[in-house]
Amino acid sequence: MGWFWATNNPTNHDLETSASSACPVDHSKYATSKCPVLTDSSDINPLNNMPHSLSSQKAPGQTINLSTQRTTSTIPSADNSLWEYPSPQQMLNAMLRKGKLNADVPEDAVESMVEVHNFLNEGAWQQILEWEAPYTQDTKIEPRLKNFTGKPFDMSPKARFYLLLGEFFPESFNTVPPFDRHDWFVLRSLGRDKGWKEVRYVIDYYGGPDDIETGMPTFILDTRPALDDFGTMKDRLIKWAKPTWEKAMGERI
Repeated sequence: MGWFWATNNPTNHDLETSASSACPVDHSKYATSKCPVLTDSSDINPLNNMPHSLSSQKAPGQTINLSTQRTTSTIPSADNSLWEYPSPQQMLNAMLRKGKLNADVPEDAVESMVEVHNFLNEGAWQQILEWEAPYTQDTKIEPRLKNFTGKPFDMSPKARFYLLLGEFFPESFNTVPPFDRHDWFVLRSLGRDKGWKEVRYVIDYYGGPDDIETGMPTFILDTRPALDDFGTMKDRLIKWAKPTWEKAMGERI
C-alpha cells in the first residue's frame, strides 16, 4: 500500500479505480496479518519509500506482459505537482528487487494489486481533505502531501486499544488488527505567504466484510491526525464530540 512516485511533469487527470477490485494478497497467510509488500531496501527515495530508480523493462524470466502506464493521482505534492503511482511493471520490478514476489503474490496479480492500492491511497487522501476542510476554508489553499512512510509492523495506539476492547466486546470493536499502517506528512497552509505547518496523519487499513451483492472484499480506512500537539488533539475531540452534540440538540437523527 502507498506506492507513490513523485513526478516533475504530471498530467492532470483523475484516478479511475473501482472499489470492487479485490486485493490479491491473502493477508491471512501471514502471521502478522500485514501487507507483505514492504519497503525494506536502504536504496530508497525518502519521499515515497520506493527505490530511487526502477526499470520499466520486462524482468528476466517474467512470463506475462504488464502495463508500463503510470497513473497520476489527485494528490498534490510539496511543489504542487501531482504524485504519480508506479506502473504494474515497475511494481513487479520493485517486488522482485526486494524478494517479495512469490507463490502468494503471482505475476498476474500485480495489476489488480496496483489498482487496489491506488484506490486506497485516493480514499485516504479524501479523508484527510475532510479533516483539513476547516483550515482550507479559512486559507482557501489546499493541503499538500509532503511525504509518507509505511509502518506495517508498528501498530498505532488506537488500533492496539481497539484490539484490547475487542477481547471484551467482540461485537462492538475490532478483533483483527489492521493489515497495514501509514504515516502521511501533510503540509497545511497558514495563509497566503505565511508558510506551511506540517501535520502528521495516521492511517490504519482494515479488511472489511465482503460486499453482499458482489462478494468482493471491502476495506476500511481509519484516518486521523496524530496526537502530536494541542491543535490535533482539539481537532479529534471536535470530530468525536460534534455528532454527539448535534444528536443531543435534535439536529441529527
